[in-house]
Amino acid sequence: MKKWATAALSVAVLTASMAAHAAREVAGVQFEDQVTIADQPLQLNGVGLRVKMIIKVYAMGLYTPRRDTSPANLMNQVGPKSIRIVMLRDVSANQLVEGLITGITDNTSTAEMTTLRARVDELEAAMMQVGEVRRGSVIQLDYVPMQGTRITVSGKPMGRNIAGDDFYRALLRIWLGDRPSDKDLKRGLLGTS
Repeated sequence: MKKWATAALSVAVLTASMAAHAAREVAGVQFEDQVTIADQPLQLNGVGLRVKMIIKVYAMGLYTPRRDTSPANLMNQVGPKSIRIVMLRDVSANQLVEGLITGITDNTSTAEMTTLRARVDELEAAMMQVGEVRRGSVIQLDYVPMQGTRITVSGKPMGRNIAGDDFYRALLRIWLGDRPSDKDLKRGLLGTS
């Protein structure tokens, strides 16, 4: 009996350990439970799916130093952060840029937008380099302290780093702000759905 209890306990511990390190899946896309940016491990805070009308546009994962369900707390966490977007359909650079800029504008005051304007223009220029983002492409928007926002598409850097944690907060508000691009996606990224 003692042997059986020890074996059962070992299986339970192994199962719990595997679940803690398991990837999360959304729309067939796997998001690892942890990534490393600037030598700092980040936790998967949540995942979600961007749906426009009835079309699945992309799957997304949000990585932060600590998990949290508060948009304000997530946006204000000190340290690196990462947004991973995996395209589920082909999208033109114009469509992508329009969605990003609309999301920033919808969630940013006029005064703050004036401060961010030149950097939003840098984002637009970087994303326009992409041309068309194909299904399966991975867009990473990584914030590295003292370096800014690094944009890569399928591993290829786009433009130069965009300065300021205030700019990255504006990016996060596209999905976590008061007027998010998709409310279900917001709940998923917050880990509340």
